[in-house]
Amino acid sequence: DVVVPGKGIKCSLCTKALKKIQALAGDNPDEAAVAAALQKGCRRLGRALGRLCQRLVNKYKAQITEGLRNEDMPRDICTALGICQS
Repeated sequence: DVVVPGKGIKCSLCTKALKKIQALAGDNPDEAAVAAALQKGCRRLGRALGRLCQRLVNKYKAQITEGLRNEDMPRDICTALGICQS
């Protein structure tokens, strides 16, 4: 599986991806803004990271969307997903 708790590289990828996605979604995003940002954000990470990012997004779309709409910090969202350790 792509996501292994406590693995530093996965945590930093998750955080980096969500920072990019959060910036693209803007402040107080609606469902559509988050969906568009999820698509674009992964593409901007390049091919290899973009693929990992896309898998992450596909697997955790609902939680990521909710986290972004609640304006949670990217690191907190990744921790809630079990990718980063708190």
